[in-house]
Amino acid sequence: MGCGSCGTGKPNGCKSNGGCSTGGCNRLNVHDWLMNLPFSDPESSCKVVEVSFKQGSRKEFFRNTTLQFFEKGDYVTVEGVSGFDVGEVSLTGELVRIQMKKKGVDEFNPEMKKILRRSTERDIESFQISKSREKEMLARSRAMARTLNLEMKLSEVEVQADGKKATFFYTADDRVDFRELIKQYANDFKVKVEMRQIGIRQEAAKVGGIGSCGRELCCSTWLHDFKSVNTTAARYQNLSINQTKLSGQCGRLKCCLNYELDTYLDALQHFPDYADQLDTVMGTAYLIKKDIFKNLMWYVLPNNTKHYPLTIQRVKEIKRLNQQGQKVEELQPVEVTSSKPKEVEPAFVDVVGQISLRSLERNDKRRKDQQRGDRRNGGQQQGTRGQGPRPQGNQQENNRPQGPRPQGNQGRGQGPRPQGNQQGNRPQGPRPQGNQGRGQGPRPQGNQGGDQKPKPEA
Repeated sequence: MGCGSCGTGKPNGCKSNGGCSTGGCNRLNVHDWLMNLPFSDPESSCKVVEVSFKQGSRKEFFRNTTLQFFEKGDYVTVEGVSGFDVGEVSLTGELVRIQMKKKGVDEFNPEMKKILRRSTERDIESFQISKSREKEMLARSRAMARTLNLEMKLSEVEVQADGKKATFFYTADDRVDFRELIKQYANDFKVKVEMRQIGIRQEAAKVGGIGSCGRELCCSTWLHDFKSVNTTAARYQNLSINQTKLSGQCGRLKCCLNYELDTYLDALQHFPDYADQLDTVMGTAYLIKKDIFKNLMWYVLPNNTKHYPLTIQRVKEIKRLNQQGQKVEELQPVEVTSSKPKEVEPAFVDVVGQISLRSLERNDKRRKDQQRGDRRNGGQQQGTRGQGPRPQGNQQENNRPQGPRPQGNQGRGQGPRPQGNQQGNRPQGPRPQGNQGRGQGPRPQGNQGGDQKPKPEA
């Protein structure tokens, strides 16, 4: 994962603040495997530092004349055009000499620019303000180029950290007269304009992307030396000449066609030359393909669609007989066996009628009945009152279950009645102790209503 896609701005793996060397943080990174090794002569160490700009799309070498030691990922302020620029340290130490030798840069060149200081907060703030202008400048510059009807394509704009200079990268097939365009850019953007032409592959490296292999583009991650690629490389590898499959995102042939070309050329040295046709009694056999890894050559006969694989020794033998004026009666093809286990196709199974709609309807009906029963039980628990003591004050309902009742409830259930007010539709007069209305049990002594008389002694 690139550092720009996380919230902290630091890679989770190496914790080096932008130096994870995956291509997402900085392009064309080089792992400094000599960084932790001590040197016997520190004075002879390389004093040049590689600094990257715009996430590795441009890298330059600067001389470190300060006494400070810079690590990979540090922001430094370097000399620019009539000002200063801010970049990120991408490589230090002895590996810088190897990179300079590879790119043909002289280490002791007096015209090499210098590192001024470690970037301060003010430098970084100015750097961020300048970078925020790039998208707007790119859109407006493209509109100006279309207005002047120039056959060019602007791919990227890079503004210096102090905002005094802007570099416009463009691609074009022919020469472009952009003198009037430069005047408009300088008047509109108030910067010093530099036009730099790049190739199609360099543009793809700056834009970046994912290739057909599923990985990041080689030109965006590690490839910086672009070699010419032609269709001959595809023919040597027995690839079909299909421009859609062989072309990359830049519209040119893929650079990876050259990666395995040397291996194929070494293997093709064992195959005979001028063996495209073989004379047989049945007709002329024509070569259709070469299997380099199995050392086989495939031929086909006229009026026949069958392919005949022949070994290299058999082809050489037939070719020697043809040169003597003899025609072979048969090609003697070899039997090609595959090491892969043959997949057993599953037998046809008729499942019609195994699942009927009645079973589905039965399950649906059972589910609905269960839900209906759950709702009925839930309603009974909420609406129906169970047996047990009842609260005070309710004396009008008749359908009550039997059981002891608390004070104040004078229903028709059985059980002793508490003392208190028992007014209602009751016959007046003295009542014996054994008769408690319609309920059974002794009645406690006390006030039994307004018109009731005291009970006679038993």
